[in-house]
Amino acid sequence: MALYKAIIGLGNPGRAYLRNRHNIGFRVVDALAAAYGGVWHARGNMEYASISMGENAVLLVKPQTFMNDSGAVVPTLVKKGIKADDILVVHDELEKPFGYIGIQKGGSAKGHNGVRSLMQHIGADFARLKFGIGRPEHKSDVGTYVLSNFSLTQEDELESLIAHAIAQIEKA
Repeated sequence: MALYKAIIGLGNPGRAYLRNRHNIGFRVVDALAAAYGGVWHARGNMEYASISMGENAVLLVKPQTFMNDSGAVVPTLVKKGIKADDILVVHDELEKPFGYIGIQKGGSAKGHNGVRSLMQHIGADFARLKFGIGRPEHKSDVGTYVLSNFSLTQEDELESLIAHAIAQIEKA
């Protein structure tokens, strides 16, 4: 297992966004917290939970700044000695079909404002778990698409896909 010290799930705070495609990062870290007995706490601009994965202490983080300013949590992590190499970011990925789950290190933001914000604060050398959500037919619909809920059929598949994402994190 990779020695991630922090796993940041990207999303928007508030009940209105809970089931949105853009909030899949929050949903994955919520499932990780549940699987490993983590309890969520609020501090400043984030919610966090501490878990143990094997011998490793891992800080789960949900920025509470809205997606476009997700990187605002980085100074708190840096104070804890957490560097870009120690971070896995879980986010939705328009460029991959629904159901795709993959981990890669580095790369560009590809238009994802949450990833862009993190890169502005800590550089690009963090790992990313990309959770495919597909893309709408028209580029002009992207904003509405990411802030809309998964379809009912997709929602039925999410529990197993989130479990698969956790399995990817555990073996990374």
